[in-house]
Amino acid sequence: MSDQSTFDTDVWTLTRFITETGRQAKGATGELTQLINAMLTAIKAISSAVRKAGLAHLQGMAGSVNVTGDDVKKLDVLSNDLVINMLQASYSTCCMVSEENKELIVTPKEKRGKYVVCFDPLDGSSNIDCLASIGTIFAIYKRVSAEEPTEKDALQPGKNIVCAGYALYGSATLVALSTGAGLNFFMLDPAIGEFILTERNVKIKPKGKIYSLNEGYAKYFHPSINEYLKHKKYPE
Repeated sequence: MSDQSTFDTDVWTLTRFITETGRQAKGATGELTQLINAMLTAIKAISSAVRKAGLAHLQGMAGSVNVTGDDVKKLDVLSNDLVINMLQASYSTCCMVSEENKELIVTPKEKRGKYVVCFDPLDGSSNIDCLASIGTIFAIYKRVSAEEPTEKDALQPGKNIVCAGYALYGSATLVALSTGAGLNFFMLDPAIGEFILTERNVKIKPKGKIYSLNEGYAKYFHPSINEYLKHKKYPE
């Protein structure tokens, strides 16, 4: 008989976590919880597509370029459609901004809610051919317009973000999520199709031994930043 002593019968899933968090928030209506759950559904679908990309012939170019000048992969297009459709179907968004779309994505009137979502559906997809990690990035704001949604709803300062996170598709699928009260990590358990809480209140160490950033555009950095990096790479 198999040993089930390590099976958690009171597991904290991401769905449970955001439901509990939502209940504690003053004036909560459940709309944000609904929206996050829709994003999680899209992330699960993208995770599945990424793992089957080679077999399903989803790695090739789709024949267009996104707004930041990157050649669009088929997976980018699929992921973008998944996120847009899932979020609009949640009845929680009024508009969205995607790295793959040049214009603001306005939710149909009959499906509108009070939130704005800015996202990159599949960041780093050009790395998938060499099996490097790729991910989904998103931030959620409350709308500020009273009538039709405008770009002003999305062009808000970071301090107005009500929820932000990312999904990382690697050897496992991880979601990092914050609603303003600390950062928490969740890992997708394929056996039950749920994200399981693995680390609470994650913080960067006050001091470390390495630094990591993309220096491909270092020539455009402010001189003070380059001076700081030089000091880190060649300490006196």
